[in-house]
Amino acid sequence: MGAFAGAFAAFALVALLSNGATSGPNHTILAGVAASQLFNALTSYIVTTSGNAQQARDVMFWLLGSFGGVRWPDFQILILVVAAGLVICLLMARSLDAFTFGDEDAAALGVPVARIRLVLFGVTAMITATIVSMVGAIGFVGLVVPHAARYIVGPMHMRLIPACAAVGAIFMVLADIASRVIVSQQTIPIGVVTALVGVPFFAIILYRSRPQT
Repeated sequence: MGAFAGAFAAFALVALLSNGATSGPNHTILAGVAASQLFNALTSYIVTTSGNAQQARDVMFWLLGSFGGVRWPDFQILILVVAAGLVICLLMARSLDAFTFGDEDAAALGVPVARIRLVLFGVTAMITATIVSMVGAIGFVGLVVPHAARYIVGPMHMRLIPACAAVGAIFMVLADIASRVIVSQQTIPIGVVTALVGVPFFAIILYRSRPQT
């Protein structure tokens, strides 16, 4: 529940920062970066002031992401939450397609924008909170995977949502393997691997979205 409360607060902050008549995907990405820095700072403060030095190091390492501590009972809970969330998102695929044209156009098409957005925020926060509470915060997955999946299956969410789940799973397996073989006889956090991929990808997005002169 603590992870869910934090995740929902983060989504609410991103929605607040990216809301506006001229907002778009790039505004949302930048709002997400700002929210991430804020909540990372709060997390670091809590960790460093709530335990001894060894506990703080252990938690900070775990926060960068690791599959090593996940057991089958945890995985079963995770499957239930993610499957339920994906089903809800698929049921709202047409509304998500309408959102790509903007809130006003979506509302003109009969989509209850505020209600759908609140439901999707809640579902996404629940999925994210469940995963993060078990494996830590693994960054840049939500930035890299949807763009990669869109290149494969196109922008229609009925195909894009399952594709994101499949591509994300493959990406995380490869990242986990890389984290175990990059350094001999040592496992590095998965978040380090995803950041090495995600940061250049983020830079490419910003470069391609720059105003043309």
